[in-house]
Amino acid sequence: MSDSSWGAPQGVGRWGAPEMRAAPAGPAYDVHDAQQTRPMPIVPDVPDAGRDADDRDDRDQGTARPSGGPPIRDEKPQEPMSTAPPSPQKKRAGRDLRAAIGVGVGLGAVIVASLFIVKAVFVGVIVVAVVVGLWELTSRLQERKGIRAPLVPLAVGGAAMVVAGYVWGAEGAWVATALTALAVLVQRMTEPPEGYLKDVTAGVFATFYVPFLATFVVMLLAADDGPWRVLTFLLLTVVSDTGAYAVGWRFGKHKLAPRISPGKTREGLFGAVAFAMVAGALCMQFLIDGGSWWQGLLLGLAVAASATLGDLGESMIKRDLGIKDMGTLLPGHGGIMDRLDSLLPTAPVVWLLLVLFVGSG
Repeated sequence: MSDSSWGAPQGVGRWGAPEMRAAPAGPAYDVHDAQQTRPMPIVPDVPDAGRDADDRDDRDQGTARPSGGPPIRDEKPQEPMSTAPPSPQKKRAGRDLRAAIGVGVGLGAVIVASLFIVKAVFVGVIVVAVVVGLWELTSRLQERKGIRAPLVPLAVGGAAMVVAGYVWGAEGAWVATALTALAVLVQRMTEPPEGYLKDVTAGVFATFYVPFLATFVVMLLAADDGPWRVLTFLLLTVVSDTGAYAVGWRFGKHKLAPRISPGKTREGLFGAVAFAMVAGALCMQFLIDGGSWWQGLLLGLAVAASATLGDLGESMIKRDLGIKDMGTLLPGHGGIMDRLDSLLPTAPVVWLLLVLFVGSG
């Protein structure tokens, strides 16, 4: 910057001190004048306080206004301002996709192997998933809301419901469900009465939400072509979720239910419907005995709707609990319940439509 006084009166220095002039030659030069020629201390610049608006504008524009003279442009050139629009930020997935894909492929391999080798092994896989899901759900309810849903009768009754549904069908599943709900009521009586109503209500809710809906998966398996029915159910649900994610991530602009799940979009829902309908037509035509492609279109549409509603229902529960995931058991996915959210409500829909289209088998 220039060393001018930025508009100070003549005869006054930059910092308000008398202006220093060279001592004249001759007898007029005295000791007093010599004392005034001492070098002044260097004082750092101070903010703009004490200067008028014009002075501040000049400094802001990179100029200095010497006393009584035109403004002098600072020697440092100004960098040109960029007029290019800011580059859009690249969208990122909310989870570790590498871990999610690896875990998903591993789970799929285990499920398919157990499904086509020994049906009883697949029933065991469903039992394990139900028990772990109940443990995650009841643990989060107790941690976040102080609700103590009885886990022991839920776990034992849930396993019994899955087995009864596979062996005796819908009648066996209903009987086991009623006995499990009764066991929840009785077991909670062994503890103090405070909170009894909310605890047993949560227990009955968990009974229907996890093991009861899971019994429809094993009832699909019980048919003669059961493995292919279960595979169709799994494929359609996974394809629906994949279509919703892919289309929503790439084209999603309009929120579907922002108060429940801000990440879901209407475009994603259309992607889920399109992907599931195409997959449904292929599965019904080539995997299900007596099935037709047009039945697959209806089946895919129903699966997309039920999977989306199930996902939103789980999101509502997690939002009420103030958590992102139900657990951390599956890297890149969360917990078991975070993977069952769309599968559980879809199972009875697929079971019912297949019974209507091609019979119970």
